[in-house]
Amino acid sequence: MATFVGIAVTGLLAARWRPAQNVHTLEEWGLGGRAFGNWVTFFLLSGDVFTAYTFVALPTLVFGLGGIGFGMTYFAIAFPMVFVLLARFWSVSHVHGFVTPAEFVRARFGSRSLAAGIAITGIVATMPYIALQLVAIEAVFTVMGLPRGLPLTIAFAVLALFTFVSGLRAPALISIVKDALVVWTVLTVLLIVFTRDGGWATVTKAADTRFNASPNPIDGLFLLPDNYLQYVTSAMGAAVALFLYPHTLTAALAAKNRSTLRRNLAVMPLYSLTLGILALAGLVAILDGVRPLDGDGNTVLPLWFDKAFPDWAAALAYSAIAVGAMVPAAIMSIAVANLFTRDVYRVYIKPDATPGQETRVSRIVSLGAKIGAVLVILLIDTQFAFDLQLIGGGFILQTLPAVAFGLYTAWFHRYALFAGLVAGLVTCLALLYDVPQLGGPDGRTVVREHFGGSAWPLSNLGIDTNASVYVGFIALAINLIVIVVGTPLLRALGVKDGTDKTDARDYYADEGDERVRRLTDLLDGESESEGHPSGQHSWSGRATY
Repeated sequence: MATFVGIAVTGLLAARWRPAQNVHTLEEWGLGGRAFGNWVTFFLLSGDVFTAYTFVALPTLVFGLGGIGFGMTYFAIAFPMVFVLLARFWSVSHVHGFVTPAEFVRARFGSRSLAAGIAITGIVATMPYIALQLVAIEAVFTVMGLPRGLPLTIAFAVLALFTFVSGLRAPALISIVKDALVVWTVLTVLLIVFTRDGGWATVTKAADTRFNASPNPIDGLFLLPDNYLQYVTSAMGAAVALFLYPHTLTAALAAKNRSTLRRNLAVMPLYSLTLGILALAGLVAILDGVRPLDGDGNTVLPLWFDKAFPDWAAALAYSAIAVGAMVPAAIMSIAVANLFTRDVYRVYIKPDATPGQETRVSRIVSLGAKIGAVLVILLIDTQFAFDLQLIGGGFILQTLPAVAFGLYTAWFHRYALFAGLVAGLVTCLALLYDVPQLGGPDGRTVVREHFGGSAWPLSNLGIDTNASVYVGFIALAINLIVIVVGTPLLRALGVKDGTDKTDARDYYADEGDERVRRLTDLLDGESESEGHPSGQHSWSGRATY
């Protein structure tokens, strides 16, 4: 409880940290003034990317099924890609004053409807991810013996309070505390394991014995052939989704220049070592005979902390989980609020909204995002919080063609992109509905008929196999087919393209460039004011940048 009080106070004081001339603008509240330097950017990015997924989802997966190395695998794939893409997104966004990826899409392809689809997809996809953070906090309070429901109430109140008042400055400041607690917890885990007889060898041997004795055919320290496809497609999907999530883009836009962003992204893979160590703690929990509380697998790591750590150390580890959930949840709710304000409210509801009105709407919507996350927890089984991340990832993957590919080419037709987005989202939803939740001692008993996970069995196609594939991967394939077929078809039919308001130079602009201006100097996030250095181009004059 003291942690929550401390976090709330720190978050509120963040409003006075690096005070802005006008806090009542979306640039200041939602992006911290776009002025964070090296250290703050590092802590903000690490707090944003390494979420409660590290403390709850992966250890739970490793404890229940094995799955060693998944997080390390997809981060190894993600960071080289993110290093390149985020720099281009930073530049074009700072030239045009974009706050969200949907604003970029609207300017790039000249389509309000497509931008609204991207915004709504980002909002929906982020809800399960915010829910994952609240699940982590709930697991800690459950282990502490507090009444069920109280954790969500407390978490909601604290998150709502400091996010509403301080905006992105709050998670940026709190992330410093978060990183200190995470590193301390990781070092403590290593110390406990290394001081045991046999070290990691004893840990893995105990886990291997447990998995070999299990009747579940898909668990174990090593992948079985039937798991290869699911593993590869899930890892690839999660890696690509990391860039596309609106909260990742929001944290990146807060950096003051490209060099700051790229420098921090270059060292971020080192931080992912903490993820691997905490995932392996799920195996240590097996050795120590931890049993999930009331069958809730999300309590595994908090229970192990309680069993293996001294009381004071366990309290600090609990704090690490809580703070590790609060920081990304705050950034995610801000990102969701920015999407709604800039791409729905400003475009369709009140085009003449003042900066102050925009900020007020974003603050209110950030509260609604947290309520939506609570509803996700109530409607979706969270025994494996790991699936919350993959479910959200399946939806956000459908924005890949417009957002990521759009940073390099404007060849796609806007209507084809919109049709592909809809086709991908419908496919993803249909496949998720078709995935049963399996359980029982053998791992094959159908516990629930629908929305039971993110892996779609290929046996549904009449194939005699136990293999599965990540639903987001299938949906993205449908999405791309629609786009690639639809684009030349629409042009052959003479359907007009949108107007590209970006220029090749925009994707390399940096701090000090005369084209890089503050949001308050621009109109509607995509300047059409006189003298704007970026010309407007029809498709026939477009280049692939």
